[in-house]
Amino acid sequence: MKATKIKSLKSENREEMLGLLRMMVRIRAFEETSAKLFLDGRIVGFLHLYSGQEAVAAGVCACLRDDDYITSTHRGHGHCLAKGANINLMMAELYGRATGYSRGKGGSMHIADISKGIIGANGIVGAGIPIAVGAGFAHKYRETDGVAVTFFGDGASNRGTFHEGLNMAAALNLPVLFVCENNQFGMSTPFSYHSKNRTISQRAAAYDMPGVTVDGNDPVAVRDATAVAVNLARSGGGPTLIECLTWRHYGHFLGDSAPYKTPEDEAKWREKDPVPNFEKRLISEGIADAADIEKIHADAGEEVAASIRFAEASPYPDIGAMYEDLVF
Repeated sequence: MKATKIKSLKSENREEMLGLLRMMVRIRAFEETSAKLFLDGRIVGFLHLYSGQEAVAAGVCACLRDDDYITSTHRGHGHCLAKGANINLMMAELYGRATGYSRGKGGSMHIADISKGIIGANGIVGAGIPIAVGAGFAHKYRETDGVAVTFFGDGASNRGTFHEGLNMAAALNLPVLFVCENNQFGMSTPFSYHSKNRTISQRAAAYDMPGVTVDGNDPVAVRDATAVAVNLARSGGGPTLIECLTWRHYGHFLGDSAPYKTPEDEAKWREKDPVPNFEKRLISEGIADAADIEKIHADAGEEVAASIRFAEASPYPDIGAMYEDLVF
């Protein structure tokens, strides 16, 4: 299917629409602040920033419950925030502090919170796919109506875990949503170069499951596609593959200058930036005004600032912690 057209928001619930914007702005504020902290030398390690893709996490997770599972990626801050992760514990983990989600030992790519259904971000490309299939199997085995969602990029769609995961989920009719964030590059290789397919969603036909491509910069389009897939999965209808077309604002990681991006493509996609475009949409349709938008940004900024204060006031792990959580 082609990417969906932008629809009117007149019939939408105002608080739901503002909630989508709040989440996107929260994620953007967290990512842009993390970038500055990294460049200032206040946090270390790799950062794979989610800026530009916020509509996907916000739209998908708006349809999920705490008992639904997600698996994330090396670019996972947005997924974790949208699924309900504690922003203070996330920032503390980036700082390598003992109060972080992994007690300062996991860093940016290993955020997890089982209480919120966040099975974990993962530094290995495509590795979250079979884990989500297992989580979907657990839901079916326990006879719950929960679902499992796995986020992955276009590069991961060419790995064996993708095909194995879709095949198993289809064969066992599991409640799994495969959400591909097609940001046009597998690391530095353009999607048009590494795939003969015009879309990733068309691969769903090989496994006899629904496949849809949506505008990944439109949180409402993402939410609507996800709602259909979630309802299908909860009712025993099995898995769905959703491809979200989007664009990452940075290189593969912070420090990658992204010479593989053309200025023309960069300008075209920057015009589709999900945050300011959704703000304009809400204002033009009378759902929000400038004061609403300003408050959302101010609240997000203060929340991120508070998370920094929490992290910087937290201790580093004791040296003995390096021997904990090990299995021999």
